[in-house]
Formats: sequence, structure tokens, C-alpha cells
Amino acid sequence: MKDLKSLFEHQLKDLYSAESQLVEALPKMVKNASDSDLKKSFEDHLKETKEHKSRLEEICEKLDIKPGGEKCKAMEGLIKEAEGFIKEADNDDIMNVGLIAEAQRVEHYEISGYGTAVRFAKELGYDDIASKLQKTLDEEYDADNKLDKLAQNRLNKKAK
Repeated sequence: MKDLKSLFEHQLKDLYSAESQLVEALPKMVKNASDSDLKKSFEDHLKETKEHKSRLEEICEKLDIKPGGEKCKAMEGLIKEAEGFIKEADNDDIMNVGLIAEAQRVEHYEISGYGTAVRFAKELGYDDIASKLQKTLDEEYDADNKLDKLAQNRLNKKAK
């Protein structure tokens, strides 16, 4: 990578890989959640994740970038950790709050990635692309906040 533009392109491909991996992983979280609100939250975020992936495809097309070909190793690791947790959870209450913890790690990774991509897009003068990326960033923050409220308002207490 020789300049900010090539680094930005790398970031977009990495985010695309992360979203693609999440499309595969979120159904497992839906399946393992026993709380109906948590299940719905994961289902809603799966729909959003598919939109995020589509949005990245549009951005890459506009920039004449092929979005595939990269493997986001960080997301791969986060998903492996979540899968490991699922095998270890001893009861439904622990499963629910553990799934929230694992999902929030993913959200925080995505928030970091999209925040960086927004800054790079603005710096490169891609204001319309920055707006699209900001929309995704806002949705990632919202998903994290919803999970936080589920945990704090009810599920953590049940797991005690």
C-alpha cells in the first residue's frame, strides 16, 4: 500500500470480508439465543448486515474495486471465539448474555473499521461514499446499543 487511497481500498475489502463472514455467522447466534428479544435483535442485524454488504458492493463498484479476495482475519477470530463460547455455555441464561458479549466484540470491531473508513473517505474527497459508510457506522452503533440495553435491563440479571 503506497498511499491513503490504496489503504482505503484495503479497508473496504476487509470490511466486505467481515460482513460476508457475519452473514454466515449470525444465523448460528439466532439459533442459539433463547430470549425472543435477543433472537429478534440478531435477526434484525442479519438483515442490516446484508444491507451493509450490499452497500459496500455499491461503493466498490463506484470506485472500480473488486470487493472479494481479502480475508478479514480479525472477524474470523472473533467468530471462532463466539463458536467456542457456544460450545461451552452451560445454560440458556449464560448463553444469552455470552452471545451478547461476543456480538458486542464484533460490533466494536466494525465500529472501529467503519469509523476509519469514513475518515479516509472524507480525506480522499469521497463525500458521497463517506455518507454511505457513516450510515453503516450509525447502524453498527445502534446494534451495539440495543444489545447493551438487553443485557443491562434484563438478561444480565437473569444470568446472575
